[in-house]
Amino acid sequence: MLFLDSSDPAEIQQLMRWGVASGITTNPLILSREAKGVDLRQRIVEVLRASRGPVSVELVTETEEEMLTEAQEYRAYDADPAGNRIVVKVPFSEIGLRVTHTLSGLSVPTNVTCMMSFHQAYLAALAGATYVSIFSGRIRDMGYDPAPVIAETRAQLDREGMSAKIIVGSVRHLHDVSEALSAGAHIVTVPPPIFRAMLKHPRTEETIREFNTAWAAAKKGASK
Repeated sequence: MLFLDSSDPAEIQQLMRWGVASGITTNPLILSREAKGVDLRQRIVEVLRASRGPVSVELVTETEEEMLTEAQEYRAYDADPAGNRIVVKVPFSEIGLRVTHTLSGLSVPTNVTCMMSFHQAYLAALAGATYVSIFSGRIRDMGYDPAPVIAETRAQLDREGMSAKIIVGSVRHLHDVSEALSAGAHIVTVPPPIFRAMLKHPRTEETIREFNTAWAAAKKGASK
C-alpha cells in the first residue's frame, strides 16, 4: 500500500486521480516548506477535501497535557465524527508512548513517528499505535541498512498478532519503495517526485512509441 507524503492540496488532488494512494502523511517540515504562513486547520481541511483515506497530522507540543489537547484539536479538523480521517502523529519518546496509550484508550488512531530501530517500533506497537513509522532514509544516513529493521518489526508484529501497521517514510529514491515493501512494510509513504519517478522507464516509452508508429503505418497503408 502507498500513502502520499505531502500537504499540497493541488498536488494531492492530481495524484489521487491515479487511484494508487490510500492516505496522506504530513509533518512539520513538509508543512513549513509547502504551507509557510498558512493556517494549519485551513490547510488540513483542504488536504482532507483533496484526498481519501487517513490523514496524519503531527503533534508539535512537548508536554503530555499539551499533546493530548493538541490531539483533540486536530481530530476536530474533520467535521465527520463517524468517519473521522485524522490520524494523530505522535513523535516517539517516553511522553509520546504515554500519549499514544491514552489516545488508543479513547479509540483515537495514532501514527508514532521518527523511529529508527526495531525496539522503538515494538514499544510503540505495544503502547497501542495504529501505525509505526520507520524512517528509512535517516537510518541509511547513520550508515545502517533499514531493511532488517523493517523485517524484524514486521516479523514480531505478525508473531504476536498485533494490529499496528508499519509505515516506511523518509523515502528518497525509487529503490527505497521496493526495498521497504519487500522487507515487509505494510505502507510506504512516498513524496510526489518519487511517485512521478515510479511512472517512468525508457523501455516502456520506447515500446509504446514503437507500437503507435506501427499502427499509424498500418492505417496509412490500408487507406491507400
